[in-house]
Amino acid sequence: MANFNRRQQYDTGPKEFEETVVQINRVSKKTKGGNQMRFSALVVVGDRKGKVGVGLAKAHDVRNAIRKSIEAAKRKLIIVPIVGTTIPYSVNEKFSAAKILLKPAPPGSGIIAGGPMRVVLEAAGIRDAVGKILGTKNKISNVYATLKALEQITSLVEMKKK
Repeated sequence: MANFNRRQQYDTGPKEFEETVVQINRVSKKTKGGNQMRFSALVVVGDRKGKVGVGLAKAHDVRNAIRKSIEAAKRKLIIVPIVGTTIPYSVNEKFSAAKILLKPAPPGSGIIAGGPMRVVLEAAGIRDAVGKILGTKNKISNVYATLKALEQITSLVEMKKK
């Protein structure tokens, strides 16, 4: 019998995207037969070269919730313009109750931003930026607000080109 390693079967070289789990929530629903327990996972996926996506999915166990949210994030990738190591423009963005302030920073200053915002910027490949979360402390809203701010920067760059 050959020495067969199952993990080797799936690990085929370096990964295309880097995945970061931001939050895992336990969600329960009251039903006639008792409580129905599920898990929701918020995952940020990026290649550190300008592509980033966010996925939110639910499943009966944590592993499947993470897998589903990674697949959802890969379907919703956006391309972020990067000038050197930072973003080209300063942006104020609002998503639900979350308010985000995102500014370019000089080279070498690093990412100065809160947790959920930092994860999105690092996954996108931005190395120098200043960010401030002004509205809510809800991680899901803050991640989506940051993604919306990066989309707005993309549209500003396209408008400048025209």
